[in-house]
Amino acid sequence: MTAEKAHDPGVEAAARRAAPLHPVAEPIQVGGGGEVRVGTASWTDPTMIAAGVFYPPEANSAEERLRYYAGQFPLVEVDASYYAIPAAETAKLWVERTPAHFRFDIKAHALMTGQPSEVKRLPKAIREALPEELAAKTRIYGKDLPGEAGKLGAVFLQFPRWVFPSHESRRLILDARRRLEVEVAAEFRHHSWFNEKNAERTLRFLEENQVPYVMVDGPQGLKSSIPPLAAVTSPELAVIRFHGRRADLWEKPNVPVVERFRYLYDEDELADWVPRIREAARKTKQTHVLMNNCFGNYGTTNARELSALLKEQL
Repeated sequence: MTAEKAHDPGVEAAARRAAPLHPVAEPIQVGGGGEVRVGTASWTDPTMIAAGVFYPPEANSAEERLRYYAGQFPLVEVDASYYAIPAAETAKLWVERTPAHFRFDIKAHALMTGQPSEVKRLPKAIREALPEELAAKTRIYGKDLPGEAGKLGAVFLQFPRWVFPSHESRRLILDARRRLEVEVAAEFRHHSWFNEKNAERTLRFLEENQVPYVMVDGPQGLKSSIPPLAAVTSPELAVIRFHGRRADLWEKPNVPVVERFRYLYDEDELADWVPRIREAARKTKQTHVLMNNCFGNYGTTNARELSALLKEQL
């Protein structure tokens, strides 16, 4: 089997790998440390909800799918909030459909991380509060804006690859935390944050402000590549996100987003992270591990495998 095929064997092969593994729906307690939750970066991706991929036939509605998912994992990431802010009623239903120990990590809206947003996608209350000259624009940035249930894990600030390390960028992180008034975690998408000049300064800034650094496993050798560095910068929370290692598609234009994450980790690749996750858990109260390789059942399979590896070594 070629290396490419080994990491993209199809949903049936991934299902066979997951079949003998039991769900780990409760947080994993690490001896001498805090709790570890493992989940995926989506529960509604079209390739994931397709018939026979992950959900059983009876889980055929939004409510039933979330209830089923929450019986398999104790954590999920809400990615849609990056593009459009969910309605309050929607978030209320999420809370009602999941157990008390379940957590939602929310990706911050693009406006909070230096990305522009279409004005028409903003909530009505925000659109109506915009000055006339801003309301007339097609897109605006966060800097243009005027000032302004227990299951929320953290809000992820995912900075695009054109946000470089600078005084302005660091202020952007602190300003986002001030505006959100919740726990935020920072993920970077440009290698210069961790080059020889800036790596120590980046981590020191996060530590001094107790902003969790989002550790990543992703493609290497690209401008947006961040090294798979294990670093804990907050005593409250550590976050690790697995993006897959599709370097051939990661920065390629006009590629469907799901294709960039179409990568099934093998057990050795997951096992390499187990001691790092356990070490992070010894330094924090909560450690969140999210599989963002959400093509079909790749993310759920790897989440089950990683949970099993963590429990084996308790």
